Amino acid sequence: MDAVAVKPSESKPSDIKPSDILRQADTEKLARIRHTCSHVMAMAVQKLYPDAKVTIGPATENGFYYDFDRKEHFTPSDLKAIAKEMKRIIKWNQPLVRQELPRPEMLAEIEKLNEPYKIELLAAIPEGQNISRYFIGDPEKLEKQPWWDLCAGPHLNSTGEIHPDAFALESIAGAYWRGDEKNPMLQRIYGTAWETPEQLQAYHAMLEEAKRRDHRTIGKDLQLFSIQEDAGGGLVFWHPKGAIIRNAIETFWKETHVQNGYESVTTPHMANLDLWKISGHNDFYRESMFQPMEVEHQVYQLKPMNCPFHVLIYKDTLHSYKEFPIRYAELGTVYRYERSGTMHGLMRVRGFTQDDAHIFCTEEQIESEILGVLNLAELILSTFGFENYEINLSTRPEKYVGSDAIWEKSTEALKQALNHKGWNYVVDEGGGAFYGPKIDIKIEDAIGRRWQCSTIQLDFNLPDRFQMEYVGEDGARHQPIMIHRALFGSVERFIGVLIENYAGDFPLWLAPVQARLIAVSDSQMEYAEAVVTKMKAAGLRVQLDHSGDRMAKQIRKAEMDKIPVMAVIGAKEVEAGTLSIRSRKHGELGAIAVDEVISKMQAAISDRTWL
Repeated sequence: MDAVAVKPSESKPSDIKPSDILRQADTEKLARIRHTCSHVMAMAVQKLYPDAKVTIGPATENGFYYDFDRKEHFTPSDLKAIAKEMKRIIKWNQPLVRQELPRPEMLAEIEKLNEPYKIELLAAIPEGQNISRYFIGDPEKLEKQPWWDLCAGPHLNSTGEIHPDAFALESIAGAYWRGDEKNPMLQRIYGTAWETPEQLQAYHAMLEEAKRRDHRTIGKDLQLFSIQEDAGGGLVFWHPKGAIIRNAIETFWKETHVQNGYESVTTPHMANLDLWKISGHNDFYRESMFQPMEVEHQVYQLKPMNCPFHVLIYKDTLHSYKEFPIRYAELGTVYRYERSGTMHGLMRVRGFTQDDAHIFCTEEQIESEILGVLNLAELILSTFGFENYEINLSTRPEKYVGSDAIWEKSTEALKQALNHKGWNYVVDEGGGAFYGPKIDIKIEDAIGRRWQCSTIQLDFNLPDRFQMEYVGEDGARHQPIMIHRALFGSVERFIGVLIENYAGDFPLWLAPVQARLIAVSDSQMEYAEAVVTKMKAAGLRVQLDHSGDRMAKQIRKAEMDKIPVMAVIGAKEVEAGTLSIRSRKHGELGAIAVDEVISKMQAAISDRTWL
């Protein structure tokens, strides 16, 4: 199911979301614009600040950046000057000229410029690979040698193809050379670039809306969670209200999985390092793992993933093909080393919970199991309001394990499952992991951003490493197919996405406080307290405002706290046995009998929607 772009002819201008405008951009052309912009920016920097040394400058999802080595720190006023110089270079309308040179000649050219980082980049290019550079300006026609950098492209034909009012320089940040803390700290200048000024304006509008929805700000305002630096970065503390949301999500997840044939398991938080050597994580995932710890002369490792643990549970007994498929599910907390500069609220942390599951099946069951996972993903994600998806299918890379036959059969099974769902998808040729093909699902939020959530990954590696077996119909031992899958990806990150998607306005079933009662005066407090007791007994999360503030202030506070249902109680309500209901979603609902309010709220909670 693709995200549906709104065409200008189908909607009033005021109804078009910024994301719809951005999706009208030519993706391939944007990549060239952004890559060219990075070169234009580097040229502008070196013209204004000749002491700055250049490193790398790629295009990114929404723009570009370039890293510089310079003694003086760039300032916001420097960005203005650089942007002004960039516009001058754009209006110069010079061609981007590609030139290939043999390695010795390229090295000599770099040494003339005294660019040490380019020398290191040149040394990293494999022998036999073409070495190219891009000039801004034709070196054959200009009297003075134009600016150039090592680059494989692609670029625009000329700087004049960049619209001077469709780019902006955004920020300055620190970045270690090649991401290594042992290397020099560089200065990174970020920019964004689009085809038209209208797209740039739409991008900035989306950024403003994203800022309003920032889960870190809303999380603090609503007292949902915190990152306590006294305990260490990247570790999430769930406050009572946030824990209610998390518990509701996890309860729904568990119930839905049991209904769909999964068995719940629970595994430890660490294991002997030997397990991670067998699984290969110690060789291939070492940089993302915390340092091991010694316990009674044995070395233990905090788990970065749950999969080897599920394998051990499977191997605890010999299974028959008659038991297949076997589906293990776990909300398992894992720990991964993230550098301090990369962590971001709930979106990237050091300790998080994966909604993990592993399916063990035969080759013949792959398609039906993948289809079952896709159906479950749709059920769970749509419950939270996500109905537009971007689907990617990643296929066999150059280096892989497993036979060609099993790769072809498995990839075809993934394609058939997607076709059976009727979902459009993009094939990422060669983008699979070395151990199997995979499907990735990105969800679209309320303002059109796409978030990677669900992943379905076939694995031919772990069953072989752990010598997994089952007894087939022929009585012989066979190796099972292993399917990794996560639907949220990370519970923490998914809640962060939910906070921003809802802007803190949670549907009734997720809201920490589902209703707040406000008594007009003290004479209604006894009735209000009796109603609260009755509503709580019915399983509702209800509060009575005891602040003593004026009613207008109490209502305003409930609005700021994003309470889904407000119930105002005056003398008339006490006399009639009713509540005056105001729904945050639908406005004034009028006076409703207490039992009816309870019934309506229970129905909305059961349907997982708003009142």
